[in-house]
Order: sequence, then structure tokens, then C-alpha cells
Amino acid sequence: MAAPSDPFRLRAVLWDMDGTLVDTEPYWIAAERSLMDRHGLRWTMEDSESMVGQALPRVAAAMQVRGLDLPIRTILDTVIGDVLAAVRRQIPWRPGARELLEQLRDAGVPCALVTMSEAVLARAVADQLPAGTFDFVVTGDMVTNGKPHPEPYEQALARLRQAEPELPTPAVIALEDSIPGVESARSSGVTTIAIPHVVPVPHHPDVQQWETLAGSTVDDLQRALRARAALS
Repeated sequence: MAAPSDPFRLRAVLWDMDGTLVDTEPYWIAAERSLMDRHGLRWTMEDSESMVGQALPRVAAAMQVRGLDLPIRTILDTVIGDVLAAVRRQIPWRPGARELLEQLRDAGVPCALVTMSEAVLARAVADQLPAGTFDFVVTGDMVTNGKPHPEPYEQALARLRQAEPELPTPAVIALEDSIPGVESARSSGVTTIAIPHVVPVPHHPDVQQWETLAGSTVDDLQRALRARAALS
């Protein structure tokens, strides 16, 4: 790790949840399709894939456009309830995610969860990790503008600056798997690493892409910061 006075020292890591920390996208896809099926409506894999990483009210609105005659809140409660039930049966962790979180905790690097899932689901996942793994969570029901808007990451940065007022934005890394998530993180100014999962993420000069978190280390994250610094 870099010296404490180094302006490019890794200060914090912000984690997306669905698709990055846990492989819950199949749960969301199944829940969306089940609800639409019960109402005799079509919801394709392409529909689900186009919604990966989006703010949940946007997903519900898309289902309404397809003919689902239910209020947004009812749609969200139904879909979230199905996903929550699946998570409580089994949490499918993404390869390397828990191991990297453990390394970060041991190294004293703060971590937070920045997810478009609502708090009830984020807590169900976070509660299965050792206490203190995440310093805080930012969830979809805590923001006005969800991903791809930068607000979720801006809110996380504001929370981090309560402890470190002079925190340099590029010294924070976001780990994301989706196009909306990557755009949200990148637009906030944090160093962004994409780990595409269900859908490809287009290459962007400001965004590094990793195939997996399996085998990744805190030193790898530090090198990612240095690589960004070299481009600026």
C-alpha cells in the first residue's frame, strides 16, 4: 500500500450490490417475469437485460408501459418481496467479492454499499457479512435520482467526507457491473472499475475493466488508482 501522505492512497471502496457483490440479477429477472406472467403480459429476457442496474422505479415504469396496470409502489413491493425471499434462501456471492472485502477490512480501508436495491434487501445481504464490513449503505430509496445519475455516489462521497473532509474524489474506487452503475460512478468523479456480468459494459477511457474480482487484492485496487492518476 501507498504511504499515508500519498494523495493517491486508496481511501475507500464503494460497492454496487446486485451483479457485483451478489449474483442476484437472475432473482430480479425471475421476479419481474413472474409478475408479468401472472397478469398475462410478456416480459422478455431482453426487457430484463435493458433494466439491469437501473433505478427500480424506472423498471416498474417500464413494466407499466408493457401493460401492467398496477401502481409503481405495488410493483416494487411485489418484485422486491420475491427477490428478498430468494436471498433469504440463498445468497449467491460473486467470485472474489467477500475475500476482497475481508482484505479491505483488514487494511482499514472504509467500504460502503451503493445500490439501487431498497434498504430492506441491502440489509438482508449486508447482515450476512461480518459486522463492520460496510461503514454505511446508500440505497435506491435514499436518493431522489437513481443510477445512472451520479447522486448515489455523490451521497456516498458526502458521507465519507464526514470523517475525512479533504477526501480526494479520485482516491475513492467504485466497483460496478452495469452500464447505469458505471455511468453513475464515473460521473461522480470516483475512480471506476467495471466488472461486467449479465450485460457487457462499453469501454470508456476513464473506466478500467476487470473480468472478475476473483484473486483481486488491495494492491490491485491501489494500482488502479495509480493508473488513473497517470492518465490525468
